[in-house]
Amino acid sequence: QVQLVESGGGLVQAGGSLRLSCAASGRTFRFYAMAWFRQFPGKEREFVAAIDSSGDSTYYPDSVKGRFTIGRDNVLNTAYLQMNSLNAEDTAVYYCALGPDANRLRTGVQAVIYWGQGTQVTVSS
Repeated sequence: QVQLVESGGGLVQAGGSLRLSCAASGRTFRFYAMAWFRQFPGKEREFVAAIDSSGDSTYYPDSVKGRFTIGRDNVLNTAYLQMNSLNAEDTAVYYCALGPDANRLRTGVQAVIYWGQGTQVTVSS
């Protein structure tokens, strides 16, 4: 069993940056691919970024490519999402997640095994 705890959310002005962190319990974090999803009010969770278990490969949808960066530290059992050039359309609850494969995680929530509790990101315009 793995528990995930996000932190780093908050309020930021448009054009600003935030860095989200995800801390994982347990010794098996390094065997999982990791991803970030976000959820807008009344919408399904959508894929934001994924990274494979070794940290060598990353994936992003076009909506955040070039603005967001995902990374992980398998020694500290942590992951992050660096978000730059934020705009109001990025306002959502952000979740970190673990799954067996980064390529599968990019296809959607069905590939997720573990979820964090979520952290709110609000971008004021």
